[in-house]
Amino acid sequence: MDHNPFRFTFLACALALTLAGCGKDAPAPGMVAIKIGQVSPLTGPQAHLGKDNDNGARLAIEELNAKGVTIGGVKVKFELVSEDDQADPKTGTIVAQKLVDAKVAGVIGHLNSGTTIPASKIYNDAGIPQISPSATNPKYTLQGYKGAFRVMANDVQQGKVLGEYAAAKLGAKKIAIIDDRTAYGQGLADEFEKAAKATGAAVVAREYTSDKATDFRSILTSVKAKQPDLVFYGGMDAQAGPLVAQMKALAVKAKFLAGDGAQSPEFIKLAGAAADGVVASSPGVPLDKMPGGKGFNERFNAKYGQVQIYAPFAYDAVMTMVEAMQRANSTEPAKYLPELARISRQGVTGPIAFDEKGDLKGGPITLYVIKSGKWETLETVGAGTSPQK
Repeated sequence: MDHNPFRFTFLACALALTLAGCGKDAPAPGMVAIKIGQVSPLTGPQAHLGKDNDNGARLAIEELNAKGVTIGGVKVKFELVSEDDQADPKTGTIVAQKLVDAKVAGVIGHLNSGTTIPASKIYNDAGIPQISPSATNPKYTLQGYKGAFRVMANDVQQGKVLGEYAAAKLGAKKIAIIDDRTAYGQGLADEFEKAAKATGAAVVAREYTSDKATDFRSILTSVKAKQPDLVFYGGMDAQAGPLVAQMKALAVKAKFLAGDGAQSPEFIKLAGAAADGVVASSPGVPLDKMPGGKGFNERFNAKYGQVQIYAPFAYDAVMTMVEAMQRANSTEPAKYLPELARISRQGVTGPIAFDEKGDLKGGPITLYVIKSGKWETLETVGAGTSPQK
């Protein structure tokens, strides 16, 4: 046996093709550092959501390192490399290339569909697996990239649930649709429109804004003239909150319905007194109904405060990626990717298994309503199946 400590350290470093290198921040001797990327908007209007993703992934990394993980007979220490894409598609591709150059073993992200979709080509070309905790536009997994996965239901499922709920439960006959022209907002609005029309409802207005806007009065004045009984918004809470507040100020009497981008505590703060009665959906089951939700919420709260929306899904994305590495006995993307594609496990959020496109199998959608300044569960549609070993 070779007892040369310098040779052992060299071999440990060489084993990790995805490593940070053996510098001053290197792990203990005999332990290999494995980089996992995380991308979300850490600055700008959606920073609270981006930090939520980042902290969910960070909690998983901290717990894995505390427990100690051995892969292929080598002790590993995971390092989360977080990048800020500012919810901007161009920035998203720049930071994606940065992670490729850093030789990450995999990527958790991006948060937004508009950044996830263009970045996915860069990861695919580099052979790096990507699991998004929150990008719901169907196009992400329809590109044929073997390494593209998501751990929540997509907008075909979500839009259908929302459209049917608008007609059946909210009694909507005349609907106005507003979206932020992002891949997520417009994509969800398109799916909602299809489902709503299929129920016989009429779309009397289709307006759009941007994911940077704060003043919606001209759009709402136009919408008000069409006398809709429901306004649907496709976009994030940073716009949805002020939009609802301005609806109230302009006496637009329609009900308000939105998707997961608005289903956050931040929305309630931004909408103020106008928030009560708003209905929004979110993929997955409520946090308190998730199999590991209670424990996750307690651990997350103790370190990072209140969960916004996607933190449990980011946590599950990390845990799922690492479990695939363990099953493959390798952190090399080409070796653990087949295990990731066929994985079936119980996550904090529920059962996690992927179909041939990389979509979550049997992803449920939950509808919520705001009552007395708090989100309350209405119903969950399409519960997931139990994982099969």
